[in-house]
Amino acid sequence: MPDHDAYHPDPASAELHSTIYVALAGLCVWLIASAWVFFGSQGQYAGYAVAVATGFFLVAGAIPFVIWRVWRHSTPPGPSGQRRTTFSDWRHGQMETWEGQVSGRDAAIEVLLPLGAAAIGMTLIGLAFWLTAG
Repeated sequence: MPDHDAYHPDPASAELHSTIYVALAGLCVWLIASAWVFFGSQGQYAGYAVAVATGFFLVAGAIPFVIWRVWRHSTPPGPSGQRRTTFSDWRHGQMETWEGQVSGRDAAIEVLLPLGAAAIGMTLIGLAFWLTAG
């Protein structure tokens, strides 16, 4: 029986979509901004402590960015006709992880949830302190 009419799903993606990295950077900026706005001026050493925390976040973000740039520079270019996967296609597809395949939507949620919860939590804690401070 010929096999040319059979449905062949796209192979699972082995990497996150670039939109996820942009979202992670945005959540990191949100977390840092809420720390500065709500906790940067409440004490003698508060500004210094928030500046140190900002430095940690900058280094934690810069290391993967530099590794990605080195990897991008050292890999051979792909086929010229290769089109980029849209976020919608990636989200509806599968992603390969160490434990097996998960949907792109679930992978995005699992990656964004910790930093998103921290950013929202920092904002809510800061608002609570700001509203109860007097």
